[in-house]
Amino acid sequence: MSGATGAGSAASGANGARGPAADSQGVTVTDTRGPMPPHETYGGEQPAPQQAAQPYHPPQAYPTPQGGGAPQPGAAVRRPRTGARTTPRTRKARLRVAKADPWSVMKVSFLLSIALGICTVIASAVLWMVMDAMGVFSTVGGTISEATGSNESNGFDLQSFLSLPRVLIFTSVIAVIDVVLATALATLGAFIYNLSAGFVGGVELTLAEDE
Repeated sequence: MSGATGAGSAASGANGARGPAADSQGVTVTDTRGPMPPHETYGGEQPAPQQAAQPYHPPQAYPTPQGGGAPQPGAAVRRPRTGARTTPRTRKARLRVAKADPWSVMKVSFLLSIALGICTVIASAVLWMVMDAMGVFSTVGGTISEATGSNESNGFDLQSFLSLPRVLIFTSVIAVIDVVLATALATLGAFIYNLSAGFVGGVELTLAEDE
């Protein structure tokens, strides 16, 4: 009886499956389930079946019509537009000037007033030279001298009164006064604008940009 049990164990170890075994009463029991798979024998997990590699198909914006790729008679076919006129788009932005900085307004107005004063002095000098070259002062001065003169005096001398140094000095004084007044008025205008913008919201501007 023990020899049969040993033979059954040896057969089970040689075949990798369960062989016949003997119970306690000496009856031989045969396992008819056959050999077990390795993953079930040792408690391993069953591997997932491998899938065959398939070719990559990119997504399409429009589905391909069935029937060999030929369009159906009643189906609409999308065709590219040729010769279409493209109108340039214009981007617009609506902005509002809510506040003007008085300090920046004063600096800008001061520089602009100085530039305007220099241009005024240069323009006056050029104009005087042109009029003197044309003989305007001599002609007008002689007429005024004859009209205002007498036997005892020669009359009013316009050429000496309207000499170039006097003209430049007078123009420079006017330019300096203009700089001071323009700077002060611009700064005061900035304060007044800020006060009014607090009530009405300020000046609205619409800016456009062509693409």
